[in-house]
Amino acid sequence: MINIVLFGKPGAGKGTQAEFLKEKYNLTHLSTGDIFRYNIKNETELGMLAKTYMDKGDLVPDSVTIQMLQSEVDKNPQSAGFLFDGFPRTIAQAEALDVFLESKSQSITATIALEANDEILVQRLLERGKTSGRPDDQDEAKIRNRYDEYNQKTAPLMQYYQAQGKFHAVDGIGSIAEITQRLSAVIDHL
Repeated sequence: MINIVLFGKPGAGKGTQAEFLKEKYNLTHLSTGDIFRYNIKNETELGMLAKTYMDKGDLVPDSVTIQMLQSEVDKNPQSAGFLFDGFPRTIAQAEALDVFLESKSQSITATIALEANDEILVQRLLERGKTSGRPDDQDEAKIRNRYDEYNQKTAPLMQYYQAQGKFHAVDGIGSIAEITQRLSAVIDHL
């Protein structure tokens, strides 16, 4: 079983690449954003709990997020592995994910970071914002704030996975096919 954590700043192409990787390696793509939206839309118990925090402008506690992920993993026992997108974002979340996967006799196989220059990504997001309608993709200050937050929270995570020998950086600039090829080269050597 292959379990991969996919890192990358907003606009780095995680969503696009996740679509290719899940097909190629028969992985179940677990995007925390999608999981949150599903649970809230369908008014699940966890979704309603998460919404109470979000409505107050608070971060959803790790315990709630982990429970949502556990539920998704449990729904997919036939999966050849999981592609975690948007989680973990902190050391505490990574440790909780490790504990959960160990309870299933699994572990994170690798973490892969799509790396790209901030200036290129800012332009990419501003372009995406013209068609996506997402307000957070239309304001350069908000984009840069998201990058600052990513850098602060993700740097320790990279060190966490480097210490385990599970961290791989991949150049996230180029054509979609080129980037997919780089990611596949890493995965094929795991």
